[in-house]
Amino acid sequence: MVDYRTLWIIVLPSLLLLSGLAAGQENPAKIKAAFLRNFAHYVSWPSNAFLDGASPWHVGILGPDPFGDVLDTTFEGRAEQGRPFKIFRADRLEELPPCQIVFVAYQDAGKRRAALAVLKDRPVLTVGDAPEFLGEGGVIRFQVGERVSMSVNLDQARAVLLTIQTKMLEVASDIQENGELRRMR
Repeated sequence: MVDYRTLWIIVLPSLLLLSGLAAGQENPAKIKAAFLRNFAHYVSWPSNAFLDGASPWHVGILGPDPFGDVLDTTFEGRAEQGRPFKIFRADRLEELPPCQIVFVAYQDAGKRRAALAVLKDRPVLTVGDAPEFLGEGGVIRFQVGERVSMSVNLDQARAVLLTIQTKMLEVASDIQENGELRRMR
């Protein structure tokens, strides 16, 4: 696992400036929200993931919202690649509009797997924190505690034509590639 201060210094230097987080702050929701926002910078989507060149980023929270107002504050007034962000929350996948990023917050493994099965063929960066998330078909799993640990399912990312920058992969603790989970740190 990588200490989150080290992660920020090495890979995501803009994170502190863009999110307004103090390095010593220990609010997991703020850290997760800042990472969600920065994924739009470190991941590339195929052009068909957006309606047009001016479409906003759609970020969805699926299931019980672990963020509250923190997410709205983190994304407020922000843009990436000239696109503003819009946040959507839903209890069921059918209630979300098409999104580029979806944080899957279901604690129930059956609901999580069902949602990931529907999203597996769409250009969506699925993010979650359940221990089984990568094996269930999620793209990025991370946990925030004393340290930030991020794992990447490169197989799933490639299957939906998402390109994850090397900078993110370099700090991943685990990478699933060619059906195998490799421990990086």
